[in-house]
Amino acid sequence: MNLEPPHVRVIRADELSSLLSLYQHLHPSAPELLVTADIEALWQRICADPQLHYLGADVSGTLVSTCTLAILPNLTRFARPYGLIENVVTHPDFRRQGIATSLLRFALQLAWAQGCYKVMLLTGRKDPATLRFYEQAGFQAGVKTGFIATP
Repeated sequence: MNLEPPHVRVIRADELSSLLSLYQHLHPSAPELLVTADIEALWQRICADPQLHYLGADVSGTLVSTCTLAILPNLTRFARPYGLIENVVTHPDFRRQGIATSLLRFALQLAWAQGCYKVMLLTGRKDPATLRFYEQAGFQAGVKTGFIATP
């Protein structure tokens, strides 16, 4: 177990390789996404977008957990935006230490500071421990029903 507290923050533009390495633990069977000119250009667009927040937690300078928070403009709820969290992953060596919980709470604080009236998160995981983790981080199951379409 790690004794140093995580540093939760916005991921820096120079951390693309670290982020992509961490994503290998999100979908282990997916092919590794390499840093090419196109991927670097996409990352620069993401970093320049004030409504996209790639957040991370590092321990001793190593990125060990991440999630993405998108703030979406909205014309309901008094024109207050809403948030969507995706791609939550923690390196296996750092799981069950409260790091991802701190990260998600940081994401929620950021969303509330930007006036979001809600933040949504979907997970494909069905195991009770993962669902409890999200509930302990501040999310409620069963409020709405999620649907996904793929091409």
